[in-house]
Amino acid sequence: MSQSSAAGGAAQATMRAVIVTRPGGLDALQIEDVPVPVRKPGWVRIKVKAFGVNESEVITRKGESDAVVTYPRVPGIEGVGVVDAADEDSGLRPGQQVATMMGGMGRSYDGAYAQYVTVPEAQVIPFETTLPWDVVGALPEMFQTAYGSLTRGLDLKSGQTLLIRGGTSTVGLSAATIAKDLGATVLSTTRSPGRAGELRAAGVDHPLVDDGTLAGQVRELVPDGVDAALELVGCSVLADTLRTVRLHGTVCFTGALAGQWSIPDFTPFMIPGGVRLTSYGGEAADLPADVFAQQLQAIAAGHLKVPVAKVYHGLEQVRDAQADLESGTMPGKHVVVVDG
Repeated sequence: MSQSSAAGGAAQATMRAVIVTRPGGLDALQIEDVPVPVRKPGWVRIKVKAFGVNESEVITRKGESDAVVTYPRVPGIEGVGVVDAADEDSGLRPGQQVATMMGGMGRSYDGAYAQYVTVPEAQVIPFETTLPWDVVGALPEMFQTAYGSLTRGLDLKSGQTLLIRGGTSTVGLSAATIAKDLGATVLSTTRSPGRAGELRAAGVDHPLVDDGTLAGQVRELVPDGVDAALELVGCSVLADTLRTVRLHGTVCFTGALAGQWSIPDFTPFMIPGGVRLTSYGGEAADLPADVFAQQLQAIAAGHLKVPVAKVYHGLEQVRDAQADLESGTMPGKHVVVVDG
């Protein structure tokens, strides 16, 4: 059977999926038997092998997402697996290893908390690796966000200095390893002095304890200010982060771990003269296949570290994974390996 003729069917008629039936607590996550999704032209059906668990999915489960999210919904903004069906002219073949993330999956259409997921071809990244699925499953959204922020957002170069605010988050830890690989000097933050070792293990040159004001600490180390700053904590500290950056340096706003995404009564004059402010919220295309391949090779060779907090086996453990993520007690990525 050709790939295109397989578009409407799969090896099985039903699959198991985690569904957010309604906004709520962990009990809103229900495992159900549902039809395997029908693949539309221009889309790819993936047999899911593993997926990372993210704050975005917790927000979806709680009903705190924007209006694009409706219920019931299969969450999951990223996943890795193998191609089950694709258009013949897509260049993708059944059984090929692929990753996917973002682009509305798990939000405006069903995501990767399932045995199968269908996504637009444009957000599929093919790869080849012998790394286990629990390692690869930690990477797509984390690496895409970190890499896109450092390259598209900050245009970080070898020899430059980078501040990462929110350094013990998965994106923060990933950004540190990528920035070091790019040749940058990295300053990164934690709110807990006891977690400085985690930052050093990720390659951070200067761990900093964040008490809400960083500009003074940063300027002691880099008197003229850092070349670039990655803001992951949010708008509550953005003004202070802007003061850490040199003239003609750049701050990239990527995340809001503290929950504040906007600034009341914002005025452009809060931005120091000559400092640039941008943002990043990119898509799968911002992580080119060759770059992803290089990262996989670096991991396999031991040159790049993957911050994995815990691996869970089976969809039945998704509730545990989200609970552990919310607790914030284990740094790194929470990964679910899909059995069967």
